[in-house]
Amino acid sequence: MPDYFTVVRTLGASKEQVFDVITLPEHFAVWFGTAVVEVPLESLRMEVWPGGQFRAEMKLPEGGAINWAGTYVDVERPSHVSMTLTDQPGSDPGLPVLFDIEEVGGATQLTISQDRSDFSDDQIAATIAGYNAFVDDIEEILQSPAQENA
Repeated sequence: MPDYFTVVRTLGASKEQVFDVITLPEHFAVWFGTAVVEVPLESLRMEVWPGGQFRAEMKLPEGGAINWAGTYVDVERPSHVSMTLTDQPGSDPGLPVLFDIEEVGGATQLTISQDRSDFSDDQIAATIAGYNAFVDDIEEILQSPAQENA
């Protein structure tokens, strides 16, 4: 049975807008890269349906790259996405990562949960910091004029 750690944030956008920012490649490339790394849009493969494949390349500032892969397990627009995610494609099936989106008091709460697996406390802290950076960029995308009119 997985033991999950979570990041919970409240966003000033509709569930549909949050879901779209999480699942559309043009937005995903921005927030998954954060301000620190680049995720080229052409590196993305996002088949956002149960059984669909996920692939992304994360270009690091020092010149290296991380290749990510996974499989979408469950997709329920606009409230839930679960997928596996690994930075070792081909040798590791990946850990479950869940995105739950719900309306709370006139706003939208995004909860990102990941199986802690054999992560150390330091690895979990680093992953939580990374997820918070993702959500910072998701929030920035949601506040852009193009999204506010969507």
